[in-house]
Amino acid sequence: MTHQESGYFTEATSAEVVIARNARAQDERLKAVMDVITRKLHEAVKEIEPTEEEWFKAIMFLTNTGHMCNEWRQEFILLSDVLGVSMLVDAINNRKPSGASESTVLGPFHVADAPELPMGADICLDAKGEPMRVRGRILDTAGNPIASAKIDVWQANDEGFYDVQQKGIQPDFNLRGVFRSNPDGSYWFRGVKPKFYPIPDDGPVGKLLGALGRHPYRPAHLHYIVEAEGYDRLVTHIFDPDDPYITSDAVFGVKESLLAKFVPVSDPAEVATAGFDGPFLDVAFDFVLSRKG
Repeated sequence: MTHQESGYFTEATSAEVVIARNARAQDERLKAVMDVITRKLHEAVKEIEPTEEEWFKAIMFLTNTGHMCNEWRQEFILLSDVLGVSMLVDAINNRKPSGASESTVLGPFHVADAPELPMGADICLDAKGEPMRVRGRILDTAGNPIASAKIDVWQANDEGFYDVQQKGIQPDFNLRGVFRSNPDGSYWFRGVKPKFYPIPDDGPVGKLLGALGRHPYRPAHLHYIVEAEGYDRLVTHIFDPDDPYITSDAVFGVKESLLAKFVPVSDPAEVATAGFDGPFLDVAFDFVLSRKG
């Protein structure tokens, strides 16, 4: 079959001509995706009108971003994060019914084989940081408790580092644990108050942030994956609303519904009940799961 191009390439018809060239694509989804990307990219170029020097700089930025990628670092994911695209894809793929807890990005520091611990265990293994109790319930959208839900939690320490970033400094599986909700849906564990931390900013994405006048910091948070049979898997965080970066998260992961209160507790009886030696922070947060389908 003789290929028929849809007219000659001109500035006015550029996108249409390129899209027509893809008419025989074997994968319809790929064709549809490339049609949209081509159309939007050509629209952007026509609006920006870059010089040839500027366009070459853009090509070199992408080249350097690729060179920064290796088996433990993915600079293109970082680029997606700081442009808000990762969070947009997450939102599109995790639309929830009214009342269900909102999701946010997984992040790069999850460890799949964290130990399952008894309720109330302390996930802080090096006794560093401000003590914290985290508690709440796992519920369905009707307010009914969900028993035996798997609650996978992990967090940075009081210096803003995860255990996998400080091998030989932090104990393995420090500030990580898996819990199972009680029959009434309740859960609780002990940890330490996390600290804000920067995303990697020593590469082209970090330079881009600097050129845009943006900082690389994520506000303090705790990570959760909550799973229960018959319910949608929830990947989310809870955040400290008083963190200095709470309204300017570098990767746009903060949602208002995920803000938790970190309440100081000094009452001796409550301190003893929680298993601490002195004052601690109390964080109460419920998670609501949506049913599959």
